[in-house]
Amino acid sequence: MNANKNISQCLKIRPLTINDYETVLKWSKDDSFCSANGWDLNRSPEEVYSWWLKCVNNVAEDFIRMGIELNEKLIGYADLACIKDNTAELGIAIGESGLWGKGLGYNSAICMMEYASKKLGITTFNAETHEANVRSRKMLQKIGFKEISRLGSEEYLGMNSQLIQYKLNL
Repeated sequence: MNANKNISQCLKIRPLTINDYETVLKWSKDDSFCSANGWDLNRSPEEVYSWWLKCVNNVAEDFIRMGIELNEKLIGYADLACIKDNTAELGIAIGESGLWGKGLGYNSAICMMEYASKKLGITTFNAETHEANVRSRKMLQKIGFKEISRLGSEEYLGMNSQLIQYKLNL
């Protein structure tokens, strides 16, 4: 609990900037990260830059992507998708696979949910993960998400995996 409190004090959600590109380019070269997050492998720097520019300049009304920063260093991103009324789908990606399993996703999710509830009035959060993504499933359960269905499947880390849908009402 103390470690989580220390992490949460050093962690913040902030808007993305084009200056984040070099960090994102490094993530794009991490095959574990790319495979876990549905990113194509071996993307050219130009392709990554073009994609990141779209992320930074996002104007969709039902989607927000924010940077996750730890000790003033971008370590990932948090998404709110399918935003409608008081509901949104939460997504978290920690960019460096070496940082996985340290509670950063959990704390980032809490931080993004606080942002969403205070700034956007979101009270219902949905999430989806792969059955094979045990860390993500444990994180969602620890936050208080409840499994509501198992619909669909897709590739995760090179294997077909059942998708699990979750919901949390604040």
